[in-house]
Amino acid sequence: MISSKLPKILYGGDYNPEQWPENLWLEDMKLMKQAGVNLVSIGIFSWALLQPNEETYNFEWLDRLLNLLAENHIYADLATATAAQPAWLSQYSDVLPVDVKVNKISYGSRQSYCPNSPTYRRLGQQLVRSLAERYKNHSALAMWHINNEYACHIQSCYCENCAQAFRSWLQKKYETVEKVNEAWGTNFWSQHYYDWSEIIPPRATSTFPNPSQVLDYRRFMSDSLLDCYLGEYGILKSITPDIPVTTNFMGDFKPLNYFEWAKHIDVVSWDSYPNPEPNYHPSWAAFNHDLMRGLKKGQPFILMEQATNNVNWRPTNTNKRPGVMPLWSYQAMAHGADGIMFFQWRQSLKGAEKFHSAMITHTGDDQSRVYREVSKLGAELGSLNEIIDSRVPSEVAILFDYENWWAVEYDQRPSENLKYLEQIRNFYNPLFALNIPVDILPVDADLTRYKLVIAPLLYMVKPGVKENLENYVANGGTFITTFFSGIVDETDGVFPGGYPGPLAALLGISIEEFDALEPHLENNIELIEKIEEAESQYRCELWCDVVKLHGAKGLANFTQDYYAGYPALTENHFGKGKAYYLATQPDQSFFKKFIKHLCQLNQIKTPLEAPAGVEVLARNQCEQAFLFVLNHNQYPVSVALPVSLQYQNLISKKTITGQLTLEAKEAAILCNS
Repeated sequence: MISSKLPKILYGGDYNPEQWPENLWLEDMKLMKQAGVNLVSIGIFSWALLQPNEETYNFEWLDRLLNLLAENHIYADLATATAAQPAWLSQYSDVLPVDVKVNKISYGSRQSYCPNSPTYRRLGQQLVRSLAERYKNHSALAMWHINNEYACHIQSCYCENCAQAFRSWLQKKYETVEKVNEAWGTNFWSQHYYDWSEIIPPRATSTFPNPSQVLDYRRFMSDSLLDCYLGEYGILKSITPDIPVTTNFMGDFKPLNYFEWAKHIDVVSWDSYPNPEPNYHPSWAAFNHDLMRGLKKGQPFILMEQATNNVNWRPTNTNKRPGVMPLWSYQAMAHGADGIMFFQWRQSLKGAEKFHSAMITHTGDDQSRVYREVSKLGAELGSLNEIIDSRVPSEVAILFDYENWWAVEYDQRPSENLKYLEQIRNFYNPLFALNIPVDILPVDADLTRYKLVIAPLLYMVKPGVKENLENYVANGGTFITTFFSGIVDETDGVFPGGYPGPLAALLGISIEEFDALEPHLENNIELIEKIEEAESQYRCELWCDVVKLHGAKGLANFTQDYYAGYPALTENHFGKGKAYYLATQPDQSFFKKFIKHLCQLNQIKTPLEAPAGVEVLARNQCEQAFLFVLNHNQYPVSVALPVSLQYQNLISKKTITGQLTLEAKEAAILCNS
């Protein structure tokens, strides 16, 4: 359960009453209760109002707000307000961040601070302590919300404070300058360092900076921002140990190692903003929900922000059509969300986000289409509390590594067209289409309970990963990896002895060389062994490895170029299990057939067969299963149900047998009655 004060599905949004006259607050309370709101995030960007200068705090308006929420039985996710510092704080010389060209970035927006600024940390933590001490016993306080979307705008700072902090970080990690030189390979280009003071951040330079240094700086910046968070977290937990703490993530967001961050967060929350244009595929959000669920080993998360309708920051901000917002909300629940929230409650009249949609639109009342949808969803969620804390069962895992992502997409690499997330999604999307649940896990996760584990583009193999994978396969697991895997260690140094480095024994192959294909080039692969429903040949592009077999067998060969006849897909028996290697990027139809084939071999099944465009996912609670059925199509569909069972649709409250009919963009939650 996310909060002991709220044993129910959380529902609400960001509430910024400081933008409105107080005589409107009572109207907000009425409309919130009418819409089923039970939680609001408050104070996220209110530092300037809470603290007009360094010596003065102004909490009176926040007192009145929290008291009003408590009177109306609405709880607060109270923010620490440190996501946007006031102008007076920005006058301190160490506060503003510096870009890679050593230009100072001005204030006047949000998140304009250096994470290693002593002044920002000192005054921010003083504010947090004052908030915690003042409201620690307030009946409306249900959760703390630290900062907001860390690194969304300032992903790295290169100032002198950061340079000094980077040296300290390196000293802790490596102990000596010589170990830094060894890790970074500084004999290349005469980069050898003799003293800690010589080491600086990887600022703009004449050409490519040292990739190992860049990788470590990414680690350092993720850790620096985490340390900022932990400074506030420690204060909150020391004063209010029983109040859960969160900060909102942003899904497949590259700058921060969310697996590391999640170790220090009580409840994972994230902000989901799919583009509601006609070509959007619902697998995008599904993957991100699965990633958020995987951060804390399957624990439920909060969808902290989504748009009720359109946003304001895309080149074109398309509306969500009727039914899309509730459908996507139920998709989040299907993948493990126990909270559905929005940005924001009331649409702003001024500021950069005045055209971002809200629960209350610019009409200011309860007559809009959006508010009607919001209220209907709130009423439905209010009757679904039995789903709280249920879990998504999965027999398939995809391994995801932020540091691998950083390293593989360094500027100087074999192909600028090689994208980590695209390779992940090449495997995730077919599983989504088959309605096979997937856990997204770190590379050091316990893999014991999974029948199929996939690690696309495992370029970096850290200590312990080889052993983890070998133990998994030896004990009967099925493992898949792809080209450009087993290349470097955790320092981004190439393994001696050739590719795929430490994965060679597991895969039973060696890679003589790889060929990064220009965008206009392609090859073909031809299957040696028939895969059910698969064609005999498939087009491939992007990359081709020249593979030699050392115990593995080829399942498909290239048909063109000088490596015609060389393996493009291999299978290796290792202990009781099998390891597969895909040496290229075939077209999507191959991935669909190959993944379906492996699921059949491993007896991995969907919870319910459904037509294309219908997503099915189960959440289990003890012996009870909740089956989510989501029609993403623009037309009605019928889904055949097991004839021997009777279901209750928890949304419509109807009893269903034999067949479920869903309108376009409609969701159902089925439970055995």
